[in-house]
Amino acid sequence: MSYSPYWSTDQSDVCIGPGAVGMTHIETPRPGPLTLEFEPTLAAVAATAASDTPACATSDGLGRIASMIDPTARWPGGDKPDHAGLLTFAGMPYTEDAAELAGVDVTIVGAPMDELVSETPGARNGPRAIRAAGGGPGPHLETGVDAMAELTVVDFGDAPVIPADPAASHAAILRTVGEAVNAGTIPIVLGGDHSIAEPDVRACAERHGRLGLLHFDTHTDTARHVFGAELSHGSPMYHLVRDGYVDPRRYAQVGLRGYWPGPEEFSWQAEQGITAIPMHEVRDRGIAAALERALMVVGDGPAFMSVDVDVLDPAFAPGTGTPEPGGMTPADLLWACRSGAERLYLVGADVVEVLPSRIGSTDVTALVGDRIVREILTGIALRRRGAG
Repeated sequence: MSYSPYWSTDQSDVCIGPGAVGMTHIETPRPGPLTLEFEPTLAAVAATAASDTPACATSDGLGRIASMIDPTARWPGGDKPDHAGLLTFAGMPYTEDAAELAGVDVTIVGAPMDELVSETPGARNGPRAIRAAGGGPGPHLETGVDAMAELTVVDFGDAPVIPADPAASHAAILRTVGEAVNAGTIPIVLGGDHSIAEPDVRACAERHGRLGLLHFDTHTDTARHVFGAELSHGSPMYHLVRDGYVDPRRYAQVGLRGYWPGPEEFSWQAEQGITAIPMHEVRDRGIAAALERALMVVGDGPAFMSVDVDVLDPAFAPGTGTPEPGGMTPADLLWACRSGAERLYLVGADVVEVLPSRIGSTDVTALVGDRIVREILTGIALRRRGAG
């Protein structure tokens, strides 16, 4: 098993890699498989991606790279510009092989589907846009924490969704996120429409048991049917509660506003014991008080965080399928995501409904999606510091 960034193009028989992670060099004096003197652990390779030390590649003698790829390795000191190289989240190492996730703390998983939206499509491009919008790792200026240096983070690629077949796509997401969870990692899933929450929360619950849920959204997504359809981006939370994957008494929604859903959905939620914190409460009491109430509901057990970017005011996140004026500011949401991840026993998260219109950081909705993920990572790192 080998991990790696690239096969050197400047020497036919040597892969360049300093010894900081235990790799020396690889030589093949004659045709055949390459041999290496020492193979690093995946954790070492992932840590290398967040440092100034390039990692190294192995080959099968035909010039084919191994499974784990470090996108920064061709650049001196790993200082890759954002617009160049393999596109991964924050330039983190990339693999699609669950066997290589040993020692990894957090996996980034894409769920690029939007067949179940009720209004504007385009969220299938969200995972790629979120990856493209952000830059490399670095210390958080408020907390001083470089989450991607303190945690081992790997981009696990996208679930193999099937366009126009939402059932097959959900099965693929369940399987891919399940692989990440079963490897012992915390998956952060990039959507995709909000229907992806059903398979990704389920994958976490199948390993960790019934979950608490911290849910930032304009809408409850607890409808039995949307336009007569049982499966949609407006119904995943209904299914998760109904099927026992989410404990309704540990489920808090934050940021609700607008004109949907109606009395039927709120009546069902009240019967189940779900806590709804509307946007006017966030506005009147402040985000700190609203989040405190939500965290008290979710409690100490295993929990999932689901963030629909339409919880933000569309002035800040115009690229979403069902925008609603009067929403949160990015400053409040980012703080809440970091604080929630620090205080909860988080076993998974998703960021959904990013509908990009541009490439790179000029897409402000994708950019805030990237920052939501980074704040969650920072919160996880802060929690582990506290536990240590």
